Amino acid sequence: MGKYELIGEVSQMIRVLIADDSAFMRKVLADMFASQPDFEVAGTARNGQEAVEKTRELSPDLLTLDVNMPVMDGLEALDIIMKEHPIPVVMLSSLTQKGTEQTVKALALGAVDFISKAGGSISGIDSIADEILGKCRSAAKAHARKTLAAMPKAVAPPGPPVMKRISLPVRHGYKPAEGGMHKDQSPAPAANTYAKRNNPLLKRNANPPVPPNKPSAVPMADVGRGAEKLVVIGTSTGGPQALQNVITRLPGNLPCGVVVVQHMPAGFTKALADRLNAISDINVKEAEDGDTIKAGQVYIAPGNYHLRIRNGTQIVLGQDPPVGNHRPAVNVMFSSVAHLGRKLVAVIMTGMGCDGCEGMKEIKEAGGYSIAQDEPTCVVYGMPKAVVDAGLADEIKPVQNIAQAIVEAVKR
Repeated sequence: MGKYELIGEVSQMIRVLIADDSAFMRKVLADMFASQPDFEVAGTARNGQEAVEKTRELSPDLLTLDVNMPVMDGLEALDIIMKEHPIPVVMLSSLTQKGTEQTVKALALGAVDFISKAGGSISGIDSIADEILGKCRSAAKAHARKTLAAMPKAVAPPGPPVMKRISLPVRHGYKPAEGGMHKDQSPAPAANTYAKRNNPLLKRNANPPVPPNKPSAVPMADVGRGAEKLVVIGTSTGGPQALQNVITRLPGNLPCGVVVVQHMPAGFTKALADRLNAISDINVKEAEDGDTIKAGQVYIAPGNYHLRIRNGTQIVLGQDPPVGNHRPAVNVMFSSVAHLGRKLVAVIMTGMGCDGCEGMKEIKEAGGYSIAQDEPTCVVYGMPKAVVDAGLADEIKPVQNIAQAIVEAVKR
């Protein structure tokens, strides 16, 4: 069978395109995939531009994509590929370990998963070969074509953080004294010298476009309603993109807090929270032990820590053993709040496996409300499917409509 072990039975052949600027890395990856009976190397690319062109030409089932490449980097190539010819993509680069922001951007653009080269060195690829093969097999099953075609873009493409808008006092400027003279008796400026022009850019930026299906701010009369509620969200593979579609659509004055478990390694959840905070009206942060949950605030569980909620208001982090191979685990968070019953709105979104199903069962038995992402907009219809098949979903919604469903459920 070759150097690397194939776990599980052989299924349909996976045609993979390898994009990396290192000739040695392309050779190592090509040999690794070629040694497997379920992979076929469709081609290789030396830079992002070649990756785009060969994706169009070869229509591979899977793309492994380096971040740091000449001519066109991996992120730019990924953006083009996901718009033109969406396919499952696994990011494979030393930058994914050190540059967590690039990784989060790649996942938000539609990459299914990522792997960091061992220690940043291509010579250590053998040590992570099983991880690469396993993640690539799983990614090849993702619904990238269907998902991205059905999913409207929620925000502008990744870029520098955007400052949140705040209300400032109106500035009226300095008015000259009567007779056209300033108080210092210097001549008044010529007419219209300092007059504010009718700038179309200022008009446009004053009212930026709202993402499709984004709920407007909660009416003040309803802000008090739902203040005792709590929203909990669980997601995994495809989650960063799904969260971008949901969190950016939540109003800043949501009358309750939101707590999220996203399966992600330590170090990456902070970058995810910071990115979502920069592009959302609602505030987003990585959860810290002892945080008190506040209205209009989203808390994302840090990687490698279970998150529990004490008394419905306080976040407790712990590193007890993984549950279902996950830490954080959605089931752990859901179980910790199930007793809140009708005060709880639980959301389950795209992800592999069934994490969250047992916790959702407890929530439903206590009278909580549940929302599941629908199959067409899931990258992997696993976690929501488990909840839907168990008859635990009160609503099944496409990802772009989940924020509105949350707002309506909170007001009930």
